[in-house]
Amino acid sequence: MGREFPYLGEHERFQFPPPDQATSEGILGVGGNLSPGMLISAYSQGVFPWFSPGDPILWWCPDPRFVLFPDRLHVSHSMRRALRRGEFSVTFDGDFESVIELCSAAPRRGQNGTWITPEMIKSYKELHLLGYAHSVEVWKEGRIAGGLYGVSLGSVFFGESMFAHVSNASKVGFIRFVEVLKREGFQLVDSQVHTQHLESLGAENIPRRRYLELLHAGLAQPNRKGNWGKLFARELKELSVLEGASADELP
Repeated sequence: MGREFPYLGEHERFQFPPPDQATSEGILGVGGNLSPGMLISAYSQGVFPWFSPGDPILWWCPDPRFVLFPDRLHVSHSMRRALRRGEFSVTFDGDFESVIELCSAAPRRGQNGTWITPEMIKSYKELHLLGYAHSVEVWKEGRIAGGLYGVSLGSVFFGESMFAHVSNASKVGFIRFVEVLKREGFQLVDSQVHTQHLESLGAENIPRRRYLELLHAGLAQPNRKGNWGKLFARELKELSVLEGASADELP
């Protein structure tokens, strides 16, 4: 994948090498670009970009793969109480630009900078406008307190990053989001690589081969393109009311 790699539109595709050709760390390719067709090609083949500023684009397909099955979401008693207190409200696709920019600015333990480069921000904003990338916003007292974003294809959601400015905000958003995905028949949330934060919510490592089988099955389902705040408005409101949140706070 050279420096002059062409821009790929939404419906154009690139074939990555077979996943078993990845390095022991999980690197499958170097270079290319972050055009819509390239990103969609990557996710549909179990590949994702992850690289540092100033470095070439690295494409990853690690083994094992860290995933969450929506029906195995673990909600602790303390988090269930936090949901019932109703101090947060949650929206989908309400402010994608702010979420990805705040994820980029969030400090990461053991990291001096961010892998969410200006190039990535621009590319995922474009993917959002096309209806493939989505955000979750968590609000407290009218201000954004946390959130997450990722990409959806078929019945699979590929999580990219999350942030929190208030304790429990990102967990509240993630839990509410996965509960809606479960109602909508999503089969898998791809969390890519292990984090203790998501392990506490039920995510687990599975072999890459099994992940690719599940991905293939999930891609056979129709895409849910568009604004998820509108598409999933009823489910989000019903869940929030059931947990005791104020329905008046919701869109």
